[in-house]
Amino acid sequence: MTLERARQLDATDPLRFARERFALPEGMIYLDGNSLGALPKATPHHLADVVERQWGQDLINSWNRHGWIEWPMRIAAKLAPIVGARPSELLIADSTTVNLFKLLAAAMKARPDRRVILTEEGNFPTDAYAAEAVASLMPGIRVDTRPKNELLDVLDAEVGVLFLTHVNYRTGARHDMVELNRAAHDAGALTLWDLSHTAGALAVDLNASEADLAVGCGYKYLNGGPGAPAFLFVADHLQPVLESPIPGWMGDRNPFAFAHLHTPADGIRRFLTGTPSILALAALDAGLDTFDGVRIADVERKAESLTDFFLESVQALCGSQLMLPAPCPFSDRGSHVSVGHPEGYAVMQALIAEGIIGDFRPPDLMRFGFAPLYNSHLDAWSAATALSQILATRAWDKGHFRQRQTVT
Repeated sequence: MTLERARQLDATDPLRFARERFALPEGMIYLDGNSLGALPKATPHHLADVVERQWGQDLINSWNRHGWIEWPMRIAAKLAPIVGARPSELLIADSTTVNLFKLLAAAMKARPDRRVILTEEGNFPTDAYAAEAVASLMPGIRVDTRPKNELLDVLDAEVGVLFLTHVNYRTGARHDMVELNRAAHDAGALTLWDLSHTAGALAVDLNASEADLAVGCGYKYLNGGPGAPAFLFVADHLQPVLESPIPGWMGDRNPFAFAHLHTPADGIRRFLTGTPSILALAALDAGLDTFDGVRIADVERKAESLTDFFLESVQALCGSQLMLPAPCPFSDRGSHVSVGHPEGYAVMQALIAEGIIGDFRPPDLMRFGFAPLYNSHLDAWSAATALSQILATRAWDKGHFRQRQTVT
């Protein structure tokens, strides 16, 4: 792996045009898009228009004049080709955690003869919290947590929902969605996928894999800004039989009738709850526009190329100084790379001081997230080179780097 090779790969990158859509700080190499996506150049102007013209001039008329009332569905339609779903199956609403709770509770209620939510050991904490909350509120329901390699062995007639994060937030390990959907359905269970580290980085296809339910956040690879609304997916055939456990007026069949009793809307709209956050939706709208003209297959191919190139560069430059993930095909991993070091926190702080922005996950993992729309092979080479220099000179071994006051 060489600097010249990085430049060659970037010169033939079919997505190199997309980098110009982002306001990337000069002198910074940003490898944390798996935590917070970069700012699209179009976002400030779009937000200003929504604030100053739509809200400022048209006020409440904007719910009709500018179609605010339809934004949770209209903006979700832009997500459809990114996750392999029909527009009618997607909704932008709430947070990932709230959507997890809604879909888990709805799915378990629809499987009254089944008592188990099955999930993976080491799942993201908020996913586990949501599952435990559903179990605590539904008598007889329990959460069964198993290592990845035991999931297929315990799929039985007790399991109502197989609930997994497609790409592990710490390690980057990826599940085989097709295999697990098939196994769950053979056992009579539904599947619920958390796509927070998938959507916008990998070519996931919810329909082709026959997924039932999914959620994901809008602020990572979808570039919707800090705290962006999340999305949820409910396969068309399940929408008539699932009921939202948090009914709200926006999910009513006729919200402006202000009826005393709730009647769920038809279709995906029934999973709306309260009034949508228009400013947050506007930012996500601009974030999704960064995928205009982008083939999601090219996104996945670039994610593979970037992560392969980075891993090979780190192996060549850093050798045995790091704990590297076991070799595996890209089909088994996502678009972020986690490498270990006993002083991983301090090493990452030293990298950040050099303008290489990644992040750290306890106890010893440094994560490098590659967003295919704006990261380059030159970014990957520069990060690997800086990492090797920090390790070689022990630049991390300074008091202010080793003091763990905050985690980036």
